Amino acid sequence: MGIGGVILNFIGAVIRWVYGIIWRTFFNKSKFTFNEYVNGFRNSDDTFDEIIAHQFNNKIIGAIFIGIIISILT
Repeated sequence: MGIGGVILNFIGAVIRWVYGIIWRTFFNKSKFTFNEYVNGFRNSDDTFDEIIAHQFNNKIIGAIFIGIIISILT
């Protein structure tokens, strides 16, 4: 993963983490750590919870966020 992938992964993880904190606080559910949003959830038997899936989701969310910011600024 190049520097662009790392940046998109981090931006997407931050957005997912903030959304998760708000959502899980509102519905009184257990919260995940930031590290779990970046690297995937620990001790999960779900095949979707593989590290690659979380990084892919983070990159997509990061790219959408950057696209929205660029469209607002131009």
